[in-house]
Formats: sequence, structure tokens, C-alpha cells
Amino acid sequence: MPAEVRTLPLLTGRRIPILGQGTWGMGESAAKRAGEIAALRLGLDLGMTLIDTAEMYGEGGAEEVIGEAIAGRREEAFLVSKVYPHNATRQGAVEACERSLRRLGTDYLDVYLLHWRGAVPLAETLAAFQALRAAGKIRDCGVSNLDLDDLTEARDLPGGQAMVTNQVLYNLTHRGIEWDLLPWCQERGIVTMAYCPIDQPTGHTGRRSPLLTHGVAQEAARRHGATPAQIALAWLLQRDVVAIPKASQPKHVRENRRAAELRLAAEDLQELDEAFPPPRRKQPLAMR
Repeated sequence: MPAEVRTLPLLTGRRIPILGQGTWGMGESAAKRAGEIAALRLGLDLGMTLIDTAEMYGEGGAEEVIGEAIAGRREEAFLVSKVYPHNATRQGAVEACERSLRRLGTDYLDVYLLHWRGAVPLAETLAAFQALRAAGKIRDCGVSNLDLDDLTEARDLPGGQAMVTNQVLYNLTHRGIEWDLLPWCQERGIVTMAYCPIDQPTGHTGRRSPLLTHGVAQEAARRHGATPAQIALAWLLQRDVVAIPKASQPKHVRENRRAAELRLAAEDLQELDEAFPPPRRKQPLAMR
């Protein structure tokens, strides 16, 4: 049995696993359902107890898959879900959360996020989150896909100080947040969660991530007896960033888990910086 997955402290004193399981694209195919459930259960067995989802994923289908996967094991799981921006009103977010809870088969979420900013005022969404916390339906709250200007605005609002995380697109090929957003969050104890941590494409484009084919990543992988995907994950984890890769195959679940045991050397980090340079100016927040 591998060692426990390392955790990071949240502002509220609770702790979040640094490596978890993403579910984007799950719950969309009946033929794949059994395999998706098995993959999530294997992840739990291996200590990847953080499971990230959203009401958007499969229009609730991913949450239903998770609900079946964690049946009888809720106490092991650290569940994160997200509310659609158009549902993020004072009453709408409460109702959306209750629907998510029913699909997940649980009475609380560990963290509930605004999926991205829409037309609903942030103050209204934060008020809903505070009501959900007071009712015990969520333990913590946060946001997703918010750049620094939106995040600073939200943090200055009532309830804004309770935000524990910002989930954004972040990987070796998308490093824009390092210019200002990431250090700002780190200075204030707001945990950054990285989705698409190995830059896998969405949909059925057939395109492979440049991280998996780049010579520098492949050479670092060879030195460590690992894969380029594991190198990409280890790079994030060493930065104290939570990574939530999706895996539907047992092989990939185990591969993701082993990334938490890797330790990249200074040589690796320097070569990766040269191959995938950090930003030299402010960049628009990358999103998918």
C-alpha cells in the first residue's frame, strides 16, 4: 500500500489532499459507466480521496457516477463540486447544491465552488455559500476560473474571506498564473487547484498533449523511470498545487498515484523551465 497522499492546509484549518481525481467527461456514456466507477474506487483504494466534479459534467451524470463509486465509503472521500454561474443566485445556488448532494448520495460537500464568473453578483453567490455552510451542507467554499481582479473583488465582499481555493487551468504549458495570481493566492493561504494538469485536450480531437511528446519531459521521465505525465504531475505537486487528473483506466489511475512519490531534482526543474518558460508578462487567464 502506498504512503498516504500529502495534504495541504486550508484557511479554515481543514486539510485537502494534494492529488485527487477529476471527473470531467464522466457520466456521459452508459457503456463507460462501470469502468468509471471502478477507476474512482481504485483511486480511493490508493489514497486519492479527493474527487472533483461539477453539476455541469454530464449535466449531473458525473456526480451520479461518483455517488455510486463512494457508496458506503463517503467518510473516505473529499468531495468538491461546482455550481453553474447561472444557478449561482442566493436561492439558486442552495437549490443547485441540494441537487448535487442528492446525485452524490451525501448530505454535505467538502468544498463547493463557483464554476466561473457569470452575470450573478459575486456577493449573492457568497451569501448563498455562507448559508450552505451554516446549514452544514458544505464545509468550505471557493471559486474556479477567477483571475486576480475578480478574486480580489470577491475576497473584499462579505463572506469572501472564507474562500479557501481557486481552481484554474494550470500546467507546464499554461503557466500564466505564475505572474500574479498564484503568488497572490500563496501569500494569503488560498490553495490553487490545477485542472487539466497534464494539458490533455478535451473532446475527441485525437491531439496528444505536448507535455507527453516533448523531448525534455521524456528525458526527465527516463531519468526517473517514470512517464512524462508523471513528471508533469510531480512538477505541480512540488509547487504545493493540488492536481486533479482524470483517469478512467486502472493503468492511468495507478500512474497518477505514483506521481506523488516522485521528487524532481534541480536539473529537472531547470530543464523544464527552459522548455516550458514561465510568463514574462501578465497573460489572460487560460480556461477550458
